[in-house]
Amino acid sequence: MRFPLFVDAVSRRGGLPTDQAATVARAVLQTMVERMTGGEAADLAGHLPDDAGDYLAEPGTAPADGRPPAIGPVEFLRRVGERAGVDDETARIGTAAVFATLREAVTVDEFRAMVAQLPRDFDGMTQPIPRPPDR
Repeated sequence: MRFPLFVDAVSRRGGLPTDQAATVARAVLQTMVERMTGGEAADLAGHLPDDAGDYLAEPGTAPADGRPPAIGPVEFLRRVGERAGVDDETARIGTAAVFATLREAVTVDEFRAMVAQLPRDFDGMTQPIPRPPDR
C-alpha cells in the first residue's frame, strides 16, 4: 500500500479531509516511535507504506535504561493532537483510524508487535473505531 492510499483509507475511516488525515497519520506515527526502541521502530518502518516509514526514524536520545518513556493513551492523544494541530476528538478519531489502517497495511505479527509496545490501556484505540461526529 502506498502512502496516498494509506491516507485515503485513514480519511474514509475517520471521516477526515484527506490533508487532515495525512497530518494526523504522520503525528500518530511520530508519537508511536516515541514508544518503541530503535530496532522495533525500524522493523515496523520496513512494513509500512513507502514514505510512511520515514516518520519512524530513529528516536532521539534513549533513556539510560534503554526503554522508551511510558505514556498513557491520554498523553498519546494529546501529543498527536499537538503535532497535528487538531482538537482532542479529531486526534482520537484519527488515531483510531490510523491503527485500523495499520492493521490492514502490515502483517498480523507486525501489528501485534506494534501494539505490544503500547500499554495495555491502549486496547480501546486499537479496536474498531467510533463513528465520526456530524460536521
